[in-house]
Amino acid sequence: MKKLFALLAIFGMLTFGLNTQLLAQTPPDSTELSDTTSMPEEPEPDTSIADEPVEEVNVEENEGSMHYKIKEKFIEGGAFFMSFVLIALILGLALVVERIIYLNLASTNNQKLLKKVENALETGGIESAKEVCRNTRGPVASIFYQGLDRADGGIESVEKSVISYGSVQMGLLEKGLTWISLFISLAPMLGFMGTVIGMIGAFDSIQAAGDINPSLVAGGIKVALITTVSGLIVAIILQIFYNYIVSKIDAIVNSMEDASISLIDILVKYKRK
Repeated sequence: MKKLFALLAIFGMLTFGLNTQLLAQTPPDSTELSDTTSMPEEPEPDTSIADEPVEEVNVEENEGSMHYKIKEKFIEGGAFFMSFVLIALILGLALVVERIIYLNLASTNNQKLLKKVENALETGGIESAKEVCRNTRGPVASIFYQGLDRADGGIESVEKSVISYGSVQMGLLEKGLTWISLFISLAPMLGFMGTVIGMIGAFDSIQAAGDINPSLVAGGIKVALITTVSGLIVAIILQIFYNYIVSKIDAIVNSMEDASISLIDILVKYKRK
């Protein structure tokens, strides 16, 4: 799964970089040049039919304008630092998607599982209940299996097993969060670094010119601040997903604790019979 997300991240980064290079190499007035080299003018056709395709072309140009502006700002911000910010976004989103899929698969109906385990204990004993847990996915079923596997040692042994294996499952749920938080912190840092280096370049231009030219200073500052804005946008996007993942983990952990207490109560009733 992790190799798949890594390949998707590299493919997306290469595709975006190739489109950016093609956009930078395309002359802006290519359509005007093609119009000037066309065939000699002919009598104008009926405008009632020709107006409809022109409107569709204008709609398509308006729809692609946002994509064009993003690429333009990416080029203006400097390919070096903007590439690092883009890599942080791609890798962070890849980890986010992997965690969300894992957590959704880890979510189960605990009440239904408890009912199945209780019925299996009444009909087939411990082995039948363990078989139910083996055939159910999720961390709660794994904790139940470890507790039932040590049911012969008494309730205290079951409690210790449930607590220990619950900590293991909690670590698996939180796996990868440190890397997401790293990209959240790293993206604005890269943006600020690009801004500082851009400001240094602007002051170097002022020093070389020997005079403060407002247009020269404004252009350098604008280019420098693009990296900061990009880094902050990446951090905001990843932070939203990070908080969602943390809340999802907290909900699963709370359900694990409640289900573990219910399992011990079921085993106590089973031992008394």
